[in-house]
Amino acid sequence: MSSSSPDIDTAPRQLLRMTLSLFLSYLAVAMALPVSSVYVARELGLGNVLGGLAVGIAFLSTILTRRYAGGIADRLGGKLCMRRGLLLYAAASLICLAAGWRMPSAPASYAILIAGRLLLGLGESLALVGVIGWGIGLMGPARSGRVMALVGMGMYGAFAAGGPLGLALFHRLGFAGLMAVCAVLPLAGLLLVQGLPAVAPHPGQRAPFWQVMRRIWREGAVVCLQGVGFAALGAFISLLFISRGWPYSGFGLSCFGAGFVLMRLLCGHLPDRLGGTPVAIGSLAIEACGQYLLWLAPGPGLALLGALLTGLGCSMVFPAMGVDVVRRVPPQQRGTAVGGFAAFQDLAYGGTGPIAGLVADHYGYGGIFLVGGMAATLGLALAALGLRRPRAPAAAG
Repeated sequence: MSSSSPDIDTAPRQLLRMTLSLFLSYLAVAMALPVSSVYVARELGLGNVLGGLAVGIAFLSTILTRRYAGGIADRLGGKLCMRRGLLLYAAASLICLAAGWRMPSAPASYAILIAGRLLLGLGESLALVGVIGWGIGLMGPARSGRVMALVGMGMYGAFAAGGPLGLALFHRLGFAGLMAVCAVLPLAGLLLVQGLPAVAPHPGQRAPFWQVMRRIWREGAVVCLQGVGFAALGAFISLLFISRGWPYSGFGLSCFGAGFVLMRLLCGHLPDRLGGTPVAIGSLAIEACGQYLLWLAPGPGLALLGALLTGLGCSMVFPAMGVDVVRRVPPQQRGTAVGGFAAFQDLAYGGTGPIAGLVADHYGYGGIFLVGGMAATLGLALAALGLRRPRAPAAAG
């Protein structure tokens, strides 16, 4: 395997190509997200519960395979890990395409779809952990925060564009046609990064996975608590506006997205310069203010401001805490650490929806954002405790 040392002139351009590759490839995940439940519930006639399971099973697969992906990145390098992930994206989309053909029965189609969604979750683990490890190898550990910020922009940009695009292609091409497009995009992303230099994996003894998790659990818990408000807003802000008869229900996510992207563009360098924990503390304070404002807002204007503040606050927590994770583990276990760290965020995204739904049933949609504000406040307190936590000596290198 070829290797490369960080190069001030070429590494940023290489990282941009990797981010664009991830954006194109992640569209395969994002476009299928809203369509899978519609296909199961309406075209297969299997109901909303199984439709929701078809969506959520990919997130469960992602959580369960983060450890495996981290091990691949550490042993074989980030480039190979990412390449495997992109190939699995394409294979998973082809399996889902088969579910769009006429099968003997709807349950048979559903079973094939679930198999494809499970494989998609594994591909997502490999692609994301691989690109972060590869990017840090090319840019150097001192710029790990910038790597995570830029990679996150590619991923969330795909989510923002993928939903509407996926629904439009579904109505125009049908489910099988959409899955064919989803199979091609990761291959285009693979071609985009094929010529970039690999970074040889670091030699050295590797500690067991759970020992690594004991080192990074605090950073992971902070990201998990931040993700509660993120997921709650994404799922329920439109319903909050509709339930209160407010206009502009579609602008809540737009305000959130604008704040999220703006903060990444302007402040993506701050975790590397100031340290991850101080940036996370400030970010969580802003997120908490946004969530509480959504809870208390008497009208749509203040609610949209709350959505904007939530986007500004959520934006930098993952890369900020990720910088501390990278610094707390030896180089040969960065992939494992990043994989375990990302699983905390996956857990927040996967678990918030059902819990928030129960809160909405009992206390209304506003109560969801009170819970989000409390979670961000708890995350802030946990991050503040980390200011007095010594850096692990194994982070050298």
